Amino acid sequence: MNPSWKVPHHSVEFCEPKRARHALLIPVLNEGERIVRQVEGLKNYSTQVDIYIVDGGSRDGVLETSFLKGHGVCGLFTLREPGGLSSQLRIGLATLLDRGYEGIILIDGNGKDGLTAIPRFVEALAAGWDHVQGSRFVPGGKAVHNPWKRLAGIKYVHAPLISLAAGFHYTDTTNGFRAYSRALLLDPRVQPFRECFSRYELHYYLAIRAARLNFRVTEIAVERIYPATGKVPTKIRGLRGEALIIRTLLSACLGRFDPTDTEKHV
Repeated sequence: MNPSWKVPHHSVEFCEPKRARHALLIPVLNEGERIVRQVEGLKNYSTQVDIYIVDGGSRDGVLETSFLKGHGVCGLFTLREPGGLSSQLRIGLATLLDRGYEGIILIDGNGKDGLTAIPRFVEALAAGWDHVQGSRFVPGGKAVHNPWKRLAGIKYVHAPLISLAAGFHYTDTTNGFRAYSRALLLDPRVQPFRECFSRYELHYYLAIRAARLNFRVTEIAVERIYPATGKVPTKIRGLRGEALIIRTLLSACLGRFDPTDTEKHV
């Protein structure tokens, strides 16, 4: 692994031999039965992608090694220091790049994403796309029981601002179902393994940076299905969580996460 990369302290619970060209990385935190059901469904795709989970420090006790291995999961990593989503992603992305994968697909671990899109992500990476964004709003996509407030924020604030900063028309910029090529992540002008990426920054930054550096960027149709009743599965809580999203969004759009000239040559 590149010694200049800032990879958070973590443990490797298990890591099986590499089998496929591409990997699927799932960040989780206390997802309970949602991640259990998702892993059960992912077994059908374990011959197409190598599946890895990076845990943010869950306390629900559902990520048992025997269960994960029995359903085709290749590895489990656990964050062992304070941090959020981007800290988890730095662990997973760095490890999978070090293992030689040509592309990495990300999917949330809360069971909202339609797994049938996985082969389309694999095909897009194999065809040479560098940033593949899943969208529920392009033809063939589907948004089911999505909270109206969330949809309005995406359509009228989040996606327009990121699109403006990127110079590329995105429609679903908060959707965690996406993929990155090896070439994008390793380009010295990108530098995703920096300590400024801890919470939601990396998703927003890479969407903008990939397009601005003229990497091949596209959106593909995905399904995003929320529960019809009960609590909405999300890590964004209250006004404080929403304020964090807005601050991070504006910082990304203003280029505050872009690497310095010194960092580009590390």
